[in-house]
Amino acid sequence: MSSNRGMRDMAFLGVLLAVPVASYFFVFAPRNAEIAKARDEISVKESRLVDLKRLTSRIGDLGREIAEREEELDRLNQKLPDREGVDRILEQVTQLAQKSHLSVRSVKGEKAVPAGLAMELPLKTVIEGDFDGFYQFLLDVESLPRITRVHAMKIAKLGLGPRDNIDEVVQGSMRAEFTLSIYFNGAEARPASTPIGENKR
Repeated sequence: MSSNRGMRDMAFLGVLLAVPVASYFFVFAPRNAEIAKARDEISVKESRLVDLKRLTSRIGDLGREIAEREEELDRLNQKLPDREGVDRILEQVTQLAQKSHLSVRSVKGEKAVPAGLAMELPLKTVIEGDFDGFYQFLLDVESLPRITRVHAMKIAKLGLGPRDNIDEVVQGSMRAEFTLSIYFNGAEARPASTPIGENKR
């Protein structure tokens, strides 16, 4: 009889231990998983809400930013003349060379090529004079309000050759051959050959 009672006590104790274990696996574990999933969803939504608030706060600034970008674009367009304005820039460049006591021997326009949203007109240019004047000329070209670029430059010292006039060859005289690119608005441009009259020193 004592043995039967001991077995009942053991069975009762086993049931008592099985109830919390079964409760964990069948009740608490699924609930914990649901709670963790809900917390993850809340975290994602809070993150999206923060992003939304940040974007909403920037909406007021978007109008100003758009206006500023439009003003920058207008300023850039002002630096890009139309096709007819290229001749005026060429005239300005010639005047700058004359102001620096340089002789513009030739300017030969090549076919315009696309350069981003603009067109680039390369001008093969030959200038003679003293180096100081040429340096000042480059500074003046750089300060032009229009967009220009000087590249492919070759500089040589002038000597007494068969074609050199002894009156024109002085100490420090040089010949500069370079490409002056002028940028302008336009879809197409015609090739140009623009000889410039010599400016005798």
